Amino acid sequence: MDRGQPDENTVRAALALACRAPSVHNSQPWRWELGARSLHLYADRTRALPGVDPLGADLVVSCGAALHHLRVGLAALGWRAVVHRLPNPGEPDHLAAVEFVAREPGEPHVALAAAIPRRRTDRRVFSSWRVPDEIVGQLVKRAQEQGVEAHEVTGRARSELLVAIGKAAAVQEADPAYRAELREWSGVYPGASAGVPAANIPVGSRQYGDLRLREFAPGELAQTDRALIAEDAGSLLLLSTSSDDTLSRLRAGEATSAVLLEATAAGLASCPLSQPLEVVETRDLVRDQVLGGSTCPQLVLRVGWGAFNADPLPATPRRPLVDVLTRQEQP
Repeated sequence: MDRGQPDENTVRAALALACRAPSVHNSQPWRWELGARSLHLYADRTRALPGVDPLGADLVVSCGAALHHLRVGLAALGWRAVVHRLPNPGEPDHLAAVEFVAREPGEPHVALAAAIPRRRTDRRVFSSWRVPDEIVGQLVKRAQEQGVEAHEVTGRARSELLVAIGKAAAVQEADPAYRAELREWSGVYPGASAGVPAANIPVGSRQYGDLRLREFAPGELAQTDRALIAEDAGSLLLLSTSSDDTLSRLRAGEATSAVLLEATAAGLASCPLSQPLEVVETRDLVRDQVLGGSTCPQLVLRVGWGAFNADPLPATPRRPLVDVLTRQEQP
């Protein structure tokens, strides 16, 4: 790249961190183009999951998470990302153009980047210890810094959210296309570059207290203390935006990344829950009954303290950079 710009090794290091972002069923539905003075993020529709994600919302949220991971990685490497979101109206899958400005990295930048390789989607039971209000407040603040609303769902609103989760599960499990995609993208074999491995899927029931998680393919991950299942004290954070367009979903993905990395840095376990928002009927239910029709729901995040003596989770696979990065043709 040109003088005054990060060299290619720096960009590749930042992209390696960006591609550690969470995505719907670890589908990693993004691609990147490297130009002389910029980097471009595109949605990769060849990796869409129409049975799971008929609206395409999860795909864009996933790309937003990768964009924020990139920003964090660049900041730790001494570069501020100047992001132009949806830069080309004629090309809707061109989600962001990123330019670079040199900046001395600070300790918070490095600490947040260090959380990227430690973050995992933890589908196991959480402990009976509640997340302190001060930490919940910090997570909410991180989402707001990305232009996204967030609040902990409690009381009657939580009950309504749980109803939506149950209804969405029933609708999806009756859909052959959904079941086929779930078989394809979960319980994947060792050596796969995408999907959710059996080693990251808990064995047995997914009913934790009043919350039931999505039923994936049979898993191999043991629960350390099944006695905690009835006492799981995980918190549910709901991310929402004023609109429900592509820009809002991209921003919601960036907020997802910001919240999950903050949670990881605080020692919390976390798990995104998109299921109640993948079915139009239940997405509307969450908007009207949980949010009072005021904003548009984008994602639910489950956070809590991991069960005592829980084994570290293995990293899920990632596509090699050669599969997701190309050079932009020069005029």
